[in-house]
Amino acid sequence: MPVDLRHVSRALISVSDKTGLVEFARVLATHGVELVSTGGTRKALAEAGLAVRDVADLTQFPEMMDGRLKTLHPKVHGGLLAIRENPEHEAAMLAHDIRPIDLLVVNLYPFEAALAKGALFEECVENIDIGGPAMIRAASKNHDDVAVVVDPDDYAALIEELAAMNGATRLATRRRLAQKAFARTAAYDAAISNWLAQQIGEASPPLRAFGGRLA
Repeated sequence: MPVDLRHVSRALISVSDKTGLVEFARVLATHGVELVSTGGTRKALAEAGLAVRDVADLTQFPEMMDGRLKTLHPKVHGGLLAIRENPEHEAAMLAHDIRPIDLLVVNLYPFEAALAKGALFEECVENIDIGGPAMIRAASKNHDDVAVVVDPDDYAALIEELAAMNGATRLATRRRLAQKAFARTAAYDAAISNWLAQQIGEASPPLRAFGGRLA
């Protein structure tokens, strides 16, 4: 049976939209949460005076290929997918020096914004996020143990919950956040799929994805 309260000891943060980021991270730090981050997000947090660990330090593998390869690593995905209190998973983590990640904060490369401004094909391709959706799906699948935040609008509620629960998240919250996260990746993939259909002149592709927000 899932455990209701999960204490947050480590958070991985990688965001394109940095709205409210520093304030949220400061609250996490007051709860003793270790902050792990990537690229521009890590730089923003460090410049704000927060102690933040580079994800490359966690993985022992450098960022490469113009940032295309940063978080696609077993030490990231193992930390997100490992089932707590599962002896086999715990043994694998110990054997491979994988640390659990209790909170994932990710929002995706702005693909839809690139489309909206009429960006060239190559720029649109570079705004297709790979590592972000992979992490979001991993954390969402394992929401019994991991909280995932894909929208800055959810920071305030999570701050309140961490304060009320002494640095822990509730299962109901993790499940709600997971639903939103899966909806976000589905809408993101739909936007990419439909754009590619337009690029190849396919008005009625055999598989059609629908995404977006309700008005």
